[in-house]
Amino acid sequence: MSFSITSKVEEKAMENQKNMEIKEIKEFGKSSISNSRGNIHCLTVIGQIEGHVVLPPQNKTTKYEHVIPQLIAIEESEEIDGLMLILNTVGGDVEAGLAIAEMIASMSKPSVSLVLGGGHSIGVPMAVATKYSFIAPSATMTIHPIRLSGMVIGVPQTYEYFDKMQERVVKFVSKNSNISQEDFRELMLKTGELANDVGTILFGDEAVKKGIINETGGLFNALEKLYELIELHKSGKLPRYKGDLQ
Repeated sequence: MSFSITSKVEEKAMENQKNMEIKEIKEFGKSSISNSRGNIHCLTVIGQIEGHVVLPPQNKTTKYEHVIPQLIAIEESEEIDGLMLILNTVGGDVEAGLAIAEMIASMSKPSVSLVLGGGHSIGVPMAVATKYSFIAPSATMTIHPIRLSGMVIGVPQTYEYFDKMQERVVKFVSKNSNISQEDFRELMLKTGELANDVGTILFGDEAVKKGIINETGGLFNALEKLYELIELHKSGKLPRYKGDLQ
């Protein structure tokens, strides 16, 4: 009788754990993988990055207040060895995207990003924030100046603010990739490729050639690289800064 009750309790606990994992994937786009090579936390950034303004319910969004606590937990957890960041985003709130990118870039644990579909706008800094980055050959990245829709009050002041924020993006991408500030700014302000005649669309191979992304590849390549970085981290040979790794 006691054995039967214990088995039911264990089954119920396993069912609750499974439901929790499904909920985490559904609500927060995260999952964990454990094997002999290391424990990986997979974090997805999809749709539009939601910041201070709540987007309509029909929009597919990634909320920065969900992502930031996860990054802190990953950095502090003794059970997680590395972060796999999957990106398919149109961009979104600039400050929220930069906040997430800065946190990823400042993590000591191994991290690898994989751009699938698209890593547009503020998704570019997030893609380059990890220790190593991949992009699928069919994926694209859109690089354009910071934009604002709606009524603008105090045009000169607003322009100055946007110009400074744009420089923050340029400096961050240049610092965390192999493209210079001048070249990235040129791509950002290039005319003739987008509907409003400003900006650049890069396919997978082009993003690598420009020095924004490290390598073209898919899931297998990204996982193998992450396991490689985990081994370096465990042996104490993983560089603290991304530039020392490249």
